[in-house]
Amino acid sequence: MIHYKRADRVRGQVQKELSDLLQKEIRDPRLDFVTIMRVSITDDLRSARIYFTVAEGEERRLSALAGFKSASGYLRRQLSHRLELRRMPELEFLYDESCDRGTRINKVLKEIRNGT
Repeated sequence: MIHYKRADRVRGQVQKELSDLLQKEIRDPRLDFVTIMRVSITDDLRSARIYFTVAEGEERRLSALAGFKSASGYLRRQLSHRLELRRMPELEFLYDESCDRGTRINKVLKEIRNGT
């Protein structure tokens, strides 16, 4: 029988609800087309790191970070209500660079294949 830690269950719920909030309730254009890639939460549920990605480069990434900073209090309150947690973790938003790394690797492999 598999036992999941509470933090693992909360992590999945935070990712789902945060994605839903971004799609349906947040009207900040800086957060348009932002994708929540993953969430990590400490075992004591005090801190959550939200990893996101967005297309269109550095300026768009910085804009999204500013949007998250502006909306973080609202998002935290909404998540707290939706998840019915006594203590909602502090939210930290971080750009997930793994997609960018994957794109660069694919570009290099394509150049190698094409002999350039």
